[in-house]
Amino acid sequence: MNTPLRRLATITLVMFVALMGAATWVQFFQAESLNTDPRNVRMLYREHGNARGPIVAGGEAIAVSVPVDDPFGYQRTYPQGDLYSAVTGFYSIANGSTQLEKAENDQLTGRSDQLFFTRIRDLLTGKKPEGAAVETTILPAAQQAAREAIGDQEGAVVAVEPSTGRILALVSTPGFDPNALAVHSTSEAAAQYRALDEAQGNPLRSKVIQERFAPGSTFKLVTAAAALESGSYTSETLVPSPVELPLPQTSATIGNFGGSSCGGEQVTLADALRISCNTAFASLGMTLGEDAMREQSERFGFLDPDLTVPMEVVESVFPSDLDPAMLAQSAIGQRDVQATPLQMAMVSSAIANGGRLMTPYLVDTVRAADLTVVSRTRPQVYSDAVSASTASQLTQMMVGVVESGSGRSARIDGVQVAGKTGTAQTTEGQAPHAWFTAFAPADAPRVAVAVIVENGGNLGNEATGGAVAAPIARAVIEAVLAS
Repeated sequence: MNTPLRRLATITLVMFVALMGAATWVQFFQAESLNTDPRNVRMLYREHGNARGPIVAGGEAIAVSVPVDDPFGYQRTYPQGDLYSAVTGFYSIANGSTQLEKAENDQLTGRSDQLFFTRIRDLLTGKKPEGAAVETTILPAAQQAAREAIGDQEGAVVAVEPSTGRILALVSTPGFDPNALAVHSTSEAAAQYRALDEAQGNPLRSKVIQERFAPGSTFKLVTAAAALESGSYTSETLVPSPVELPLPQTSATIGNFGGSSCGGEQVTLADALRISCNTAFASLGMTLGEDAMREQSERFGFLDPDLTVPMEVVESVFPSDLDPAMLAQSAIGQRDVQATPLQMAMVSSAIANGGRLMTPYLVDTVRAADLTVVSRTRPQVYSDAVSASTASQLTQMMVGVVESGSGRSARIDGVQVAGKTGTAQTTEGQAPHAWFTAFAPADAPRVAVAVIVENGGNLGNEATGGAVAAPIARAVIEAVLAS
């Protein structure tokens, strides 16, 4: 009789342990994944039932939750539509979230550990929970100027404050209206998402941080920096500048824009940058070598897979295992060199800031619902990209680009602008990308800008960085300086 009882007791104990173990596994170990699972309807109702904190630019809400008479309680709205779509992203019942709505979700919902005591206070006082406000670094005048200047062309514009790393403008075109994705009808929201996902130009992606492109001649700033940092060159050093440069071990050659001469068989490094001489910089890259080029690229932020602003920034690339011909092409920003617009703004920003690169950031302050400060971003040094001497020489070289070189369209009366144009070849049969990166005022920089207009924008194959991208940068610079 005792044996069957013992067996029954053992089975009961095993079942009890299994039940407790399963409950513990679900409630503790799987809690986070279940809470964040988009299929978890309870989580959706819980999140939407509380007021999500606003996203703010220049003191105005650019994303806010408003009460609605439906089971969800609140609906996300975006008062200025697509103007800030690359900043806010969207928050959707059917499609999740992107950009700041995703990166700052814990703050906006009030679930962040930094808001623990706020949640306890609300629980004790019976106050309905509210998310924290996320105040961005965006300068609305610069954002508006960037959006208007790029118009209906596909591309991206980003502006950074060199001394701090504050992102002042972040525009990606085509944009989209986040309100269309924030509706509470899951079928309608899903249909809107599908339409945007299939639309030309990748409107749902922020090209400033999520797309990378051949930087073309804007990358010559990195090559010039590597030369000056080597100690073997100054801005007045003569470098070879043939009309056509044969590439070693191949039958290919590199020529200059339009097949033109750079003014002789040799030019100064400053003049090579001013007129954007391909053969001079291709030759220079081979002389400097792959290691020097890669090291300089890394000091400007290339090859960093961990950069966030706080959204993740796709890694900019300088290739490895290069033969001389590949190195020559890489030195002028072609071949497999790839950069985000933010990366090229970081290059200009470091030069503007005396060689010290500050980490770019988009969130200035997080405030609880009672306006107490939860966190405030403190500027941080990313790297000493170049020496102060190199930065000074590069600044004067870039001033020459705008005053008497390929970047004349960026000139501003009474303001000295330092810049660099770029026209990057893309796939065969496609018009080149038009680039421009700059900072101003050159003697006391307040803003660094990078612009890309894809496939030449409205000018197509006739486009150059100076003709298409430089005027956009000028408009943003003027907006910042007027603020």
